[in-house]
Amino acid sequence: MRAKRSLAVLIFLGVASAQKPTTDNLGLVGDRFKPLTYAEMTPAQKTMIDHLLAGERGGLGGPFNVLLRSPEMGDLAQQFGASMRFHAAIPKRALETVIIVTARYWMAQFEWSAHKRAALQAGVSPAVVDAIAAGKRPAGMEPDVEVAYNFITELLKTKQVSDATFQAAKDRFGEKGVVDIIGLSGWYSMVSMLLNVDRYPLANGAKPELQALANPIP
Repeated sequence: MRAKRSLAVLIFLGVASAQKPTTDNLGLVGDRFKPLTYAEMTPAQKTMIDHLLAGERGGLGGPFNVLLRSPEMGDLAQQFGASMRFHAAIPKRALETVIIVTARYWMAQFEWSAHKRAALQAGVSPAVVDAIAAGKRPAGMEPDVEVAYNFITELLKTKQVSDATFQAAKDRFGEKGVVDIIGLSGWYSMVSMLLNVDRYPLANGAKPELQALANPIP
């Protein structure tokens, strides 16, 4: 009990000490694309950053430093991404499953690392997460997770979905949920490409977790 209380305190302190980015300290990160400061941005870039800072995200990690190079597109893209991440019509466990399957497909290390944590926090089983990382079909998935997993893996692997897979997703999540799964994976596929092209660094010297696989989607 004491250990759980200590862990809760540490999590609280970590969250409390995290600083939300400001125009004076954006905290942008990049490799091939130099991290920009607000002062050196064009008006269009500043508009994109202003919208990001006013949005639902707690930070600017990930693809946004790259997207600033095409700020009109980037601003529309980040709004679409926020809609998918925060308002998709599927349960959180299913949502994070779609994201980590997409990250595994693209071998996007930063995206995997960030959303592995989010998936576990959302209640996705560690065994399911580990199987996805290893390119294996997880056993014992809960219904929401299994339906989302079946849909997105079949779509990524075959570029189609069968009538049975489509109907299962529609019955579980509704037509909006089906479209949101596609949009969610589409957004995180774009994120994966941006991060991979940038060679986006992992936080705090972390090591890549995903290994190259001939068939990342079983």
